[in-house]
Amino acid sequence: MSRLSESGNWFARTLILVAAVTAARLILLAFNRTDLFVDESQYWLWGQNLDFGYYSKPPLIGWVIRAVTDLAGSDSPFWVRAPGAILHAATALILAALASRLFGPRAAFWTGISYVTVPFATVGSLLMSTDTIMAPCYAAALYFWFALSETRRPAFAFLAGIAIGSAFLAKYAAVYFLLGAALAAILVPAFRIGWRNLALFLLAFALIISPNVVWNLTHDLTTVSHTMDNVGWVREDDTTSSLSLARMLEFFAGQFAVAGPILFAALMLSLIGGKLSDSQRALLAFALPVLVIVTVQALLSKAYANWAVATYFPGILVAVSWLVDRRPRLLPASLAIAAIIAVALPILATIAPAPERNGAPLLKRYLGRADLSRQIIEAARANGAGAVFVFDRDMLADLFYTGADASLNFYAPRPLGRPHNYYEQMYAYPEDAGPTLFVLTAAPNCSGKPVAPVTTFQTAGGAYAKYSIAAYILPSGCSVGTF
Repeated sequence: MSRLSESGNWFARTLILVAAVTAARLILLAFNRTDLFVDESQYWLWGQNLDFGYYSKPPLIGWVIRAVTDLAGSDSPFWVRAPGAILHAATALILAALASRLFGPRAAFWTGISYVTVPFATVGSLLMSTDTIMAPCYAAALYFWFALSETRRPAFAFLAGIAIGSAFLAKYAAVYFLLGAALAAILVPAFRIGWRNLALFLLAFALIISPNVVWNLTHDLTTVSHTMDNVGWVREDDTTSSLSLARMLEFFAGQFAVAGPILFAALMLSLIGGKLSDSQRALLAFALPVLVIVTVQALLSKAYANWAVATYFPGILVAVSWLVDRRPRLLPASLAIAAIIAVALPILATIAPAPERNGAPLLKRYLGRADLSRQIIEAARANGAGAVFVFDRDMLADLFYTGADASLNFYAPRPLGRPHNYYEQMYAYPEDAGPTLFVLTAAPNCSGKPVAPVTTFQTAGGAYAKYSIAAYILPSGCSVGTF
């Protein structure tokens, strides 16, 4: 195939493969037997209470879920999760278009199919997350920024600001883009966009994020404060932080699973593997600070593997372009490894609770949540309770989702000081709750005696299998504040 022909066909071939992967994901998602996870249920609840900010995250994920479920006329797990596969498909095509612009049609094709099958995109197509919402916005910001650097057209500056502002409304990790842009300008003169374009970019960014900024300022910086809690070591009163080389190495090793072993290795090898183009150096300026910062975070406190996902929107372009030039035979091997994971995980979700490991379902943390909620709702009705009090945030998350039409009020503990989650912030137990079913993992004591449960819930085979959970009706004179 000639280069001209290849150039004309890369988009069609990439689109066909990305669409095929996405269609297969949506079909398998329709047969998915797992319950919504804690965060997914919470994001759905945010969508029922539209706002410009929420306790732990900015608002875009709640808006997206609300829009999709309203259009579908259904709040089923399928429709809560369906945007994930589509958004990752869009991200793959945007990054492929950028790769075509920077490195040619072959790199574009491999970028598109590599991204859509990368492990974190597979997981993000099964479970709705803020990373997934951020992905296409971040990718679009990269495209517009590189187009701006090439053309100096103000329109691209404004579009880049809108895109990264939208990414910020999905997840605050989008702010890494600003650091990457500054570092790219320092290291690669061609990426110095000029003061006017910078001002347009920042103006657009500020306009898009301003509703969430105002919301935080008028809500005691709630989301910012929670983010600082996650960072941990920045809190002066934090006593859990300690240097841990093992934790740092575990996080770094986890990146081989997040991005795939060959792509992550190629990204690392690109640092020592010979001369890089200006575009590759600029992409590394966007990618590596994220990885370094979160790796240091893992050393100082804690860091989940997905916290560095912003590394890979630019990082996959570097890895693929490096492999195309230096180790092209590894690209099919990388795709094969990713394809195994991309097929295995959705199939596991369709055959749950099988398979088992050590006598428990392999996906147990995604099972049993809705069943427990239904048992709690039935117990509340059987005991004439109009309200349910639950200590555990995980249980509350699913109760609000599964019990949306149950005509019951669900409550969290009243916070002592600053709320520790969205439910304490918005649904703290009131004094006038009326007849209440208390769902607890230990019997409360009233007047020095334990209260007998009205029912004990069945929790085998799911997320709560190790817990003994029961429901209680408190006698007169015994309140939630007395045990």
